[in-house]
Amino acid sequence: MRKIVLASAIAISALGLAACSENTEDAAGETAEGVAADTEANVDAMGEGIEDAANDTGEAIDNATAEAEDEATEAEADIQGETETEAAAD
Repeated sequence: MRKIVLASAIAISALGLAACSENTEDAAGETAEGVAADTEANVDAMGEGIEDAANDTGEAIDNATAEAEDEATEAEADIQGETETEAAAD
């Protein structure tokens, strides 16, 4: 009788551990899916931020280039005694 009770207790414990293990696996799978979704969202946000920064940098370069060209034309006009329109045409 004692062996039967002991065997039953062991069987119930084993089933309990198996059920907990299955729940743990399910929870781990859900956590992994959540992490993957968060990672994807963060990568998308970073990509948008990088794209915005690249666009801003391109605009800044274009503006700096235009300003440099204007200053060069003004300097040429002063040096050669021309108007800026004449200097720009050279």
